[in-house]
Amino acid sequence: MEQGYIPKSLSFDDEARQKLITGITTISKAVKSTLGPLGKTVLIESPNHTSGMTVTKDGVTVADSIFLNDPIENLAVRMMKEAASRTAHSAGDGTTTAIVLTEALVKAGQDILKPESNITEVIKYINKHTSQIIKRLEVEAKEVTEERLLDVASISANNDRTIGKIIKDAYTQVGINGMVTVEKSMTAETYADVTNGIKIARGYSSHLFINNQKKDECILEDVKILVCDAEISSILQIENVLKPVINNGDKLLIIAPCSPNVVNTLSANVVRSGLKFCNIQPPQFGYKQHELMQDIAMSVGATYFSEKTGDDLSLIQPSDLGVADKVIVGEHSSVIFKKDNSTPELNDRIAELKIQKKNTKDKASNEFIKERIASLAGSIGCIYVGGNSEMEQKEKYDRVDDSVCAVRSALEEGILAGGGIALFRESISLDPSRKFDEDENSALLILAKALRSPLVQILENAGKNKEKIIDQVFFGKYNYGYDVKNDKYGDMYKMGVIDPLKVTKNALINAVSVATTILSTNAIVTNMRA
Repeated sequence: MEQGYIPKSLSFDDEARQKLITGITTISKAVKSTLGPLGKTVLIESPNHTSGMTVTKDGVTVADSIFLNDPIENLAVRMMKEAASRTAHSAGDGTTTAIVLTEALVKAGQDILKPESNITEVIKYINKHTSQIIKRLEVEAKEVTEERLLDVASISANNDRTIGKIIKDAYTQVGINGMVTVEKSMTAETYADVTNGIKIARGYSSHLFINNQKKDECILEDVKILVCDAEISSILQIENVLKPVINNGDKLLIIAPCSPNVVNTLSANVVRSGLKFCNIQPPQFGYKQHELMQDIAMSVGATYFSEKTGDDLSLIQPSDLGVADKVIVGEHSSVIFKKDNSTPELNDRIAELKIQKKNTKDKASNEFIKERIASLAGSIGCIYVGGNSEMEQKEKYDRVDDSVCAVRSALEEGILAGGGIALFRESISLDPSRKFDEDENSALLILAKALRSPLVQILENAGKNKEKIIDQVFFGKYNYGYDVKNDKYGDMYKMGVIDPLKVTKNALINAVSVATTILSTNAIVTNMRA
C-alpha cells in the first residue's frame, strides 16, 4: 500500500444529504434551546475547567463543544460551527440565530426543492433576495440613543439589566472610538473600570521611581515623554534632553528599554536629588511593539526614535519630547492622560485603522487593531466579571462578552426591532405568488420559511402559543411585535426589545452561505473509519 494512503468512504445523493441534516438537527437542537429571554442553559462536560463542566447560554460555546461520531454528521456540525464562529467574529453576537437560520434554510430546502429543481438557479435567487433583505434592514435600522444602549446591553446579557447598566455606563464613558474589554474579576463582584487615557501594559523598571507610597505608583504631572525602542545603554545617549529637563525642573517619562546601569543612575538621582524621572519598557513585542510605540508617540506629540528605521538617539533634542498632563505608572501597567488628544493626524490614523480593521479577517489581529484605535482615542474600559464559583463566573463571562460585542455592533451600524420581528417582517414581504419562474419561487419560499424561524424558536423556548402570537403579530405595523419576557404586544423599540443590525445581518449572511453549500452538496468524501 502506498505510504500515507488513507482509504476513503463515499456517500451520494439523498443518503449523503440525510446524514448532513441529522448532524445539523443534532447541533441545532442543543444550541437553539438557548435563544431568547426565556431560553434554557446548557450543561457541558468540559475538561478545560477545574470543576470539569460549564453552564452557558452562549450559542457559540455550546456549538464548539459538540463533536459527533459519524464523520458525515460531524462535517455538518463543523459547517454549522463555521456559521456561528463567522457571526461571532464579525458581530460578536448572534451565533444562536445563525444556527437557527441555517437549520431552517436547509430543512426548508429539503421540503420545497424537487428532483427537477435547478439547485444552482435556486441558490442564485436565494443570494439575490438575501442581498435585497439586507439593504431593507439597513434602511430600517435606527441610531442608538443612550437610552437604547441599556436595552441592547441588557438583552444580550440575557435580560440582566444590572450587567446591562455596567456595560452601558462603560460605553457611555469611552465613546464611539473607545474600547471595552472583558476580564475575569479576582472577587465575586462584577464592575467596570474606565481609563480615559492611553493604557500601556508595562510598569516601572525600578521600585525606586515610586513617589506615591500608598498605592505603590509613580505619579507625574505636566510630564515630558521620550519614546524609543532602541536600548539606552549609557546616560550620555540622552544627555541632550536630560540637561534641559533637570535645569528647568521638568518631569520625564522614558518609554524605552534601558540597561541596568541607566535604570540605576536614573533611580539614584530620583532618590538622592529629588529629580522626577520614571522609566517603563516598551509594550508588546515585534511588529506590535513598533506600531504601539508609533501610536503612543503620535498621541503625546513625540518623535519616535526606532532602531528599526535606523534613528540615532544621540541626535535627540528637547523638541522631540512629547507632553502629557499626567502619567500614573504602576507595577504592571501605566496610564498616560492628555486632555486635548485630538489632532488632524490622530484622526486620520484612527480612520485608517478603522478601514484596516474592517478588512482584517484574523480575530487576534482584529482585536489588536481595536486596542490601537482605543489607545489613540484615549479611552479604554474593562468589565471585570465576578462570581461565587468558577461555573457561575464562566456563565456570566460569556453573557457579558456577548453583550459588550453587541453594544459595539449597535453603535457601529444601528438597531432593529428585536425578538425575531425584523426578520419575520421581511418574510412577509417575500411574496412567491408574484409571477416569478419556479426556481425563484422556490428560493422565496425557502427564505420566507427560514426568516420566521428565530421568532418561532423564541416563542417555543418560552412555552408560548406560537400560532396565536404569530397571527396577532402578522397584521401589525413594521415594529409591532411580542415581548416574550413581559408577555405583552406593542412597538418593539418602545418596549426596549431590540437587536443590533450588524448581528442580525451577519447571522443571515453566514447562515445563507453555509446552508446553500449544504443544499448543493451531492457527494461527500470522508476518511474511512475502522
